[in-house]
Amino acid sequence: MFTIILIAMLFAIPGGTLFAFDSQVDPLKELERRAKSALSQTRDKSGIHLRLEELGRSNERDYQDFRIRQFGFCAASAAIVMVLLLVSNHSLITTLSLAGLFGAFVFVIIDRELTAQIKKRRQRIEAEFPAVVEMLTLAIAAGETPMSAILRIAESADGELSKEFATVITAVRTGEPLHLSLDAMGRRVKSVMIRRFIDAIVTATLRGAPLIETLSRHAVEARANQRNIIMNAAGKAEISMMIPVVFLILPISILFALWPSLTNLNLFAS
Repeated sequence: MFTIILIAMLFAIPGGTLFAFDSQVDPLKELERRAKSALSQTRDKSGIHLRLEELGRSNERDYQDFRIRQFGFCAASAAIVMVLLLVSNHSLITTLSLAGLFGAFVFVIIDRELTAQIKKRRQRIEAEFPAVVEMLTLAIAAGETPMSAILRIAESADGELSKEFATVITAVRTGEPLHLSLDAMGRRVKSVMIRRFIDAIVTATLRGAPLIETLSRHAVEARANQRNIIMNAAGKAEISMMIPVVFLILPISILFALWPSLTNLNLFAS
């Protein structure tokens, strides 16, 4: 009887929350507004703002949507686990503990998913970087200004780095200086390779140094760095391929080689 009452109260909480609002206001919209207001007042201790900004989602609404999704999935998963455990006649302490652990697990999984998205985006940017640097070098060597070269890449290329250049162009068109826009891009991407490249461009632009030599040097370094990354990935793949060879194919080969001999020895022994 206690279990049935607790399950009914669990499902009645959302309905009671909706009826608590003013009848003249849409309860769903009011619930969403209050949830976003509460989330915006919390401190971002895990750096969600910075990570979302790196993904190009720098608005406050993007942060609120992510937090609502994160806490919503946590609450829903915890509620489902709680209902299933209560129906299975588990104790209340066990039910609350497992529901809380499952909710925390979902919370961590969503946070790790965001981190994985950022890591994949950095890898795509670093993979696109050598080709983009060479395009920029050719454009500036042909007589274009850095602004027009960046604009050409933003319009013609397709990738994450070209989107960052498009963000730089948008910031420049709103009145921000080019070197400040590029510096903001370097701080937003959080890649050592991109940061060094941006610092070199900004320094050469402010001091009047020749950009072609700087870009050519960075293009060579980018190609060498990309080659090292590919070689490291190939080495890891080679080690991974040795695992099934050593632990699966080699024992089976030895077994096939020794099985006839073992069979003959058993026949002689008998």
